[in-house]
Amino acid sequence: MFGLILLVGVTILFLTGLLSYASYNPDLSRINDETPDKDLLGFYLFSWPTSPYWLYRVTQGVHVTLGIVLVPVLLAKLWSVVPLLFSWPPVRSASHAVERLSLLLLVGGALFEFATGILNVQLHYIFPGSFYTLHFYGAWVFIGAFVVHVSFRLTRALRAVTTRRDEADRPSDLADPAAPASPADRAYLSAPSAGDRAARLVAPRPAPPTLSRRGAVGLVGAGSGVLLLVTVGQSVGGWFRRTALLAPHGQDPGTGPNGFQINKTAAALGIRTSDTGPAWRLTVRGGGRQTVLTLEELRALPQHESALPIACVEGWSTTDQRWRGVRIVDLAALVGLGPDAPHVRVDSVQRGGAFASAVLRDNQVRDRRSLLALRVNGAVLSHDHGYPARIIVPGAPGVHNTKWVTRLTFGEPV
Repeated sequence: MFGLILLVGVTILFLTGLLSYASYNPDLSRINDETPDKDLLGFYLFSWPTSPYWLYRVTQGVHVTLGIVLVPVLLAKLWSVVPLLFSWPPVRSASHAVERLSLLLLVGGALFEFATGILNVQLHYIFPGSFYTLHFYGAWVFIGAFVVHVSFRLTRALRAVTTRRDEADRPSDLADPAAPASPADRAYLSAPSAGDRAARLVAPRPAPPTLSRRGAVGLVGAGSGVLLLVTVGQSVGGWFRRTALLAPHGQDPGTGPNGFQINKTAAALGIRTSDTGPAWRLTVRGGGRQTVLTLEELRALPQHESALPIACVEGWSTTDQRWRGVRIVDLAALVGLGPDAPHVRVDSVQRGGAFASAVLRDNQVRDRRSLLALRVNGAVLSHDHGYPARIIVPGAPGVHNTKWVTRLTFGEPV
């Protein structure tokens, strides 16, 4: 049963992970995807859409929440099959050798992916290298081993949950370990190999049970239910965020119009007052032309509103916020580009860290809800939310809604 739950759950995790990868538009620029030597593993799915605007919020919320909810199931599954990991002889045939190798990659890959994913949710980067790269390659190792394992075990798993075994099929004399072996015991012990006996996951002379199978399933289900309750609020947002005890803490900028979740503060990224003060300028380039705008000149351009959430790779998201600013396609028009404006590279004053720049696809530029936002919920952007100007695009992952924008470059090679 645990295996079948993981079969469905891991498949959903992998598919939502692929969608998360596609949302970065990885084929558009190395700025969006710096994974080295990805070759065929980095195949591109499709241009990430801007509608429905909540798409990334749902797919990444499902990915992270389901991953955490499955932790008790994964641990219970590993606990239940420990005898199989030590069956003897370790290799009985070529196909068995492939299966055993896949088990090493499966167990190691599962533990690695779940561990790095949970650490990323908590913004706790204790592992070496980029989470993005490590999780990417770890996912492919894990899913390859997972497919091999399922091909060997699916029929057996389905038979196990659909066949009711008679009590006589199991070893007897549970209460008295010193009693002589029964016919059922002798039949069990004379099975073709130790591996076949271990596959039944029944000890030949077990001690009296301390927990029924239903009790074990119920205990694991209760654990998953508790994790759901203390996790899902970060994706649902609003009042339910109070229940998200496992969400990253210390990142909430307080109450008021700017009082919604952020990932990193301006101070944490080294944004100086001089970077966003009176000397700040927005440079817009494209089509061989360039224009430089002050904040006051930006505010004098036609202003538009969009109600959009922010959704991050860590699984958290906000409810819809009311953003107000200049349409990106209108900024493209300032350098002579019409409604068919091309892709744009967005650069921040941020000097270090990941995603100081991002490239938005042409469909994102042309969507009339895509803004260079100057205000949110009726107030000027706070410094932590990207003052004086930030990108907000429907359906884009949070890291592509670049903050502290200083340059927009349309159509040039990236």
